[in-house]
Amino acid sequence: MLGNRIAAAVLGSALCVVPAAHPQNFPSLPQAWVDTSYPSLSGNTITVNSGGDLQGAIDSANPGDTIKVQAGATFSGSFTLPVKSGSTYIIIRTSAPDANLPAPGVRIDPSYAAQMPKIVSPDSTPAFQTDPGAHHYRLVGLEITVASGVTLNYGLVTLGNDSQTSSEVPSYIVLDRVYIHGLPDQALKRGVALNSGSSAVVDSYISDAHMQGADAQAIMGWNGLGPFKITNNYLEGAGENILFGGSDPSIPNLVPSDIEVRRNYFFKPLKWKSNDPSYDGFGWTVKNLFELKNAQRVLAEGNVLEHNWPAAQVGFSVLFTVRNQDGSAPWSVVQDITFIHNIVRHVAAAVNILGTDDIHPSQQTKRILVKDNLFDDVNGTTWETDPLNPGSGRLFQILDGTLDITIDHNTAFQTGDIISASGGPNTGFTFRNNISPNNVYGVGGDNDYGDPLATLRDYFPGAVFRRNVIQGGDPAKYPADNFFPATMADVKFVDFAGGNYRLQASSPYKNMGSTRRRCLLRRRRAHRRWRSVGWRSTAQRATRFGAAQRSAARSLLPSPPARLRLWTAADHPTPPTCIGSGPSVLVVCQGSARLIQRRQRCLPTDRSWAFS
Repeated sequence: MLGNRIAAAVLGSALCVVPAAHPQNFPSLPQAWVDTSYPSLSGNTITVNSGGDLQGAIDSANPGDTIKVQAGATFSGSFTLPVKSGSTYIIIRTSAPDANLPAPGVRIDPSYAAQMPKIVSPDSTPAFQTDPGAHHYRLVGLEITVASGVTLNYGLVTLGNDSQTSSEVPSYIVLDRVYIHGLPDQALKRGVALNSGSSAVVDSYISDAHMQGADAQAIMGWNGLGPFKITNNYLEGAGENILFGGSDPSIPNLVPSDIEVRRNYFFKPLKWKSNDPSYDGFGWTVKNLFELKNAQRVLAEGNVLEHNWPAAQVGFSVLFTVRNQDGSAPWSVVQDITFIHNIVRHVAAAVNILGTDDIHPSQQTKRILVKDNLFDDVNGTTWETDPLNPGSGRLFQILDGTLDITIDHNTAFQTGDIISASGGPNTGFTFRNNISPNNVYGVGGDNDYGDPLATLRDYFPGAVFRRNVIQGGDPAKYPADNFFPATMADVKFVDFAGGNYRLQASSPYKNMGSTRRRCLLRRRRAHRRWRSVGWRSTAQRATRFGAAQRSAARSLLPSPPARLRLWTAADHPTPPTCIGSGPSVLVVCQGSARLIQRRQRCLPTDRSWAFS
C-alpha cells in the first residue's frame, strides 16, 4: 500500500539525476548497520519462575545463555545488565514458545501481553539499565512498564546515560518484540534511551510516553555513538515520538550517527488533543513526531507519521533543526539525512528545516533529501487546537541558511504555503517534480510573500525549481518549466477522494517528470551492459568487500543480475579515488529503489551512492 500511495503518486516516478543549475550534493547513507538477525546460541537455559531472582539469573548468565522468564508472571525491580566477557549474546526472553509470539519481523502489540512476563519499575528508576560498557544482550517478548501509583518515571529502558565516557558506552543491545508502556494517567518521560552503540529496537510497541510541562519521547538518544536501528515499531510519545539530540552529549564531538528508521508507525492519540471529543484532560506536552537536533547519516524510509497539532510547539511534524541544546556542544549538526517513501498525514504543518542554531553556536545543516513522500491532510485549520487561531498548514519551512536541500517527487495536500523562508540564504536548493496546491502564497519569504520569484532569488539563490505541478498557481510568478492546473481534478489522480494518488494514464502530467527521458536511455544502456559486464580483472576482484557489508547493502536494494557488483555507501565509508586499473561498474541506488548502472573509471564523491 505504501508503494502504491507514494511511488506512483509522483510525476512519472523518475529515477535518474539530470544536470542542474548547481552541483547536487546528496546525503551519504549510513555507513554502519545493526545486524538484528536472531542469534544461534549453544549455552545453557536459565529458567526464572514467578517469585524467582531475575537479577541473580542475569548476573550468573554467561555469553550464549538464554534466560527464560515465566510468561504471565510479574517481576518488580530495576534490573541491570552487567558487563560480560565475550561477544556472544545473552538472551532474556519470555518462556512462552516462539509459536505464541509474532514471528521475527512482525510487530508485537498489547494483545500478546499474556504471553509475556511483566517487568515493572516500582518507582522513577528504569526497569532495565546498563552497567558502563555492557554489551551483547537481547530482550525478547517482555512487557516493561511502571507500577500503578508512581507519579513519574524518567525512562523504562536506559541504555547508557548522559555522563558516560566513550569507553563506557554500552553496545550490541537489541530490544526485540517488547511491549514498553506507561499508564494513561502517569508521567513517563521516555520509553527507551539510546545512549549506546550498535543498538536496535525492532518489531516493538512503545506507548503512553507523556508528561506535563516537559518533553517525553518513545525513543531518544543524545550521548550514544550509533549505529542505531529502529524498524517496524509502534511509537507513541507526546513530546517527540523519536528525538536525536535535545541534550548536549558528555562525550566530546559526539554526533549520533548511522541511524536507520524504517517501517515505523509514529502516532499521537487524539485523546491528547485538547479540543477533541476524546480528550483525556491531562494536558500532556505535545510537540512533534520526528526530530533531529544532532544527528548524521540518517535513513528514514517507509514510515507512517500521523497526528500532530500546535500545542507546546507551532505544529510542525518533522523537524531537522540543529541545536547546541545547552550551549556546550558547538559541534552539533544535522547532516546527511535521507527522508524517503514516508506518509505524513493529519497534521497541522509538515517539515521544518533550520540552517544553524539561533540560540547557541552550531554547525550548518546540510545534505538533506526529501523524496517520494506523501503529505496528506496538512491542514492548519482542522488540526489547530484553537479554532480562532488556525495554524499554518505549511508544507516546508526553511530557515537560516541551509546547504544542499533537495525536495523531489513528493505529493502533498496542504492548506498553507508550499515553502516559507526566513533568515539567511539557502544555497544548493532543489525543488522539482512535486505536486501540491499553491493556496494563497505558494512560495514566500519574509518581505517577499506574494512574489515567488523574489523569494527564490533572495532566499534560494541559484535554486533548481522545475517540473512541479502547482495547482492554482500563477505561471507569471514562477520560473518556467512548471505546470499550473486550475484544480486538483485536472491533475487526474486515479481516485482523489479515496486517497489513491496514482496518476491516471490520461493525466497530462504522467511521465512529465524532469528525468524521464534520461532515465529511459540509462535503463536501455544498463540492460545492454548487464549482458556484457563481468568481473574479469584481478584489480576489480581485489576491490570486493566483506559479506556483512554486502548484506547490509542488499537489505536496501533489490538484487541486480548475478554478475553485477553492488557498490554502495555501506561498502565505501570513504570513497576511493579510483577502483582498479580499468573501467569499473557503479550501481546508483535511486529514490524509487531501482537500480541504474553505468561505467566510470573513478568514484569521485559520496554522492555516487546517494538516493536521488
